[in-house]
Amino acid sequence: MAYFGRQLALACEPEALDIFAEYAARHRGERMLIGERETVREFWNRVRRWHQRARVVRDRQLVMMLDRERLKPYEATISARHARADEWPLVAESSALLIEQELEYDPRRSSPDFNNNVRQMIERDLWWVGESGGRACFFCNIGPWCRKTAQLQGIWTPPELRGRGIATAALSAICDKLLDLSPTLSLYVNDFNATAIALYKRIGFQHVADYQTLLF
Repeated sequence: MAYFGRQLALACEPEALDIFAEYAARHRGERMLIGERETVREFWNRVRRWHQRARVVRDRQLVMMLDRERLKPYEATISARHARADEWPLVAESSALLIEQELEYDPRRSSPDFNNNVRQMIERDLWWVGESGGRACFFCNIGPWCRKTAQLQGIWTPPELRGRGIATAALSAICDKLLDLSPTLSLYVNDFNATAIALYKRIGFQHVADYQTLLF
């Protein structure tokens, strides 16, 4: 399988790569190529001679998973809840800062629908926050979701609140609630982001595969 849209996502056997590479030549303009690390490498070898140059290459991204058995005990110092509709400016700001840090572009400039998309996700209960003392202190959202797993995205603690254990407590509490809705949770993280990897391991996430992402 391959999904061709604003991003090109690959989940296929090697035998399919030549066909997808031929198809890709007629459907150009994606902003991202993503998939299992070796699959992306092989696909890129087939298309790089005519494809636009990659702006950023995330060579190895750890795919991590969590289930109820792996979730580690945590101290409930942060409450977990859905983001409220009136919080959308704060949520949008945190999301934009994360994207600018991780993907090296400001989505508010490149996507006129960015704020509206955030509001729609909040309305669908896909944005979660950690709250302490009446203040939203942690953010994340649900991306792809199927019967077997839900993918966590947009994981962000405001810089001024870091180093206090907020992310560990908040993400643990959110995962605890989400595991009532999904048998497993998943995410992926750049291999050089040692701080984030340590956070996920503290909660109980286990490394299960490797992704690679090219940004254009």
